[in-house]
Amino acid sequence: MSSQNLYPAMDSDDERHAKRRKTRPENDHQQITGMERLPNEIIVDILSRLPITSLVQFKFVCRGWRALAQDPLLAHMHLSCKAETNPCLILHCDFPIRNQMCFVDLSAHNPDKEKVKRLYVPFQTTMPEFDVVGSCNGLLCLSDSLYNDALYVYNPFTMDYIELPKSRQYPDQELVFGFGFHPKTKEYKVVKIVYYRNTSSSSSRPRRTVYPQSDVQVLTLGSSAWRSLGKVPCQLVRRPSEALVEGRLHWVSRPRRRYPPRRLMSFDLADEQFREVPKPDCGGLNRCNFHLSVLKGCLAAAVYGNYGKLEIWVMKDYNVKESWVKEFSIGAYMPKCLKQSLDRDRPLKIWKNVSNGKVVRVLCLLENGEILLEYKNRVLVSYDPKKGKFRDLVFQGLPNWFQTVVHAGSFNWINTPLEL
Repeated sequence: MSSQNLYPAMDSDDERHAKRRKTRPENDHQQITGMERLPNEIIVDILSRLPITSLVQFKFVCRGWRALAQDPLLAHMHLSCKAETNPCLILHCDFPIRNQMCFVDLSAHNPDKEKVKRLYVPFQTTMPEFDVVGSCNGLLCLSDSLYNDALYVYNPFTMDYIELPKSRQYPDQELVFGFGFHPKTKEYKVVKIVYYRNTSSSSSRPRRTVYPQSDVQVLTLGSSAWRSLGKVPCQLVRRPSEALVEGRLHWVSRPRRRYPPRRLMSFDLADEQFREVPKPDCGGLNRCNFHLSVLKGCLAAAVYGNYGKLEIWVMKDYNVKESWVKEFSIGAYMPKCLKQSLDRDRPLKIWKNVSNGKVVRVLCLLENGEILLEYKNRVLVSYDPKKGKFRDLVFQGLPNWFQTVVHAGSFNWINTPLEL
């Protein structure tokens, strides 16, 4: 695990300030700022309300403030406060070749003036190409997209990271991942669902490969070995879990001959059991025209309709079918910058994070009640459901192609006690 505590993302101004800091005499531990005279609980309460970018800068003022920033109570309270405010957005970009991650903090005082800053990934030399498995409590889980044999858990704002133990590999396989935390067991777990086939049965690869066998592997963070739970009860769509709700990871199943309707499947991180979750009665979830998300802690399904329309259904009471409510209806919209460039500079196969041809993806609800949307992996848009108006969000330094990960920026780590 890295013990570095460098500022993870710097623009040119930040770098100049950092250089000036290094030229100061090493006596900053003697500085008295007045902050130290306040009771510790008041200091923690004040700091917990800061955006993560301000908290990172606070940490570099002096050694005394650095010690305050490393208080586990601050990590817990800051994470709890951020759950009620606008998130930090991680922008994962692997176009044209080399991966990179950037971020923009929507909880900042002037989010519209925020610059997109690049994140430093300390293990990128050993894993240059990666996918984002998931985000949970300020931690990211990244998987190797080239060789499928490396996994890291990483806090992008402290640069603490850990490489997870290797798990069993199969010669011909497809992987589905999940990463999450259960509030009752207080454990982080990584779920790796392996679909594989016996390659000795045929020498030539068929046009459409079928992986009839499966193996569910689970790793509890802090343990040294993966555990195999046997087969998964259905074929899941080959992408990471899209929603973590009530300590359960959620996926959508693939339609099969025996089970043509798509199903919503959950995996409980406490008892490690798969269960089917009731779907909303919207009539469109049997086709490939919806995705899952989390809105204010509730499971949500975004359903694509005709002519670019979008319906957002929210399960108000988890696992209760009757609690599904059509919360929002969003009309067709095309951001201005996409009108001219939609057919130009297409990513084709080199950009592997294209959202399966879908124009829009629902990200989250903002503090002001607006819905944050991502269009064609290129534009972030805010939609006001009360006024029915769209607003393109423009940030300096936004990558040309990206996939957005809703993230709670914090100083949390896997051993930080959380009473969430």
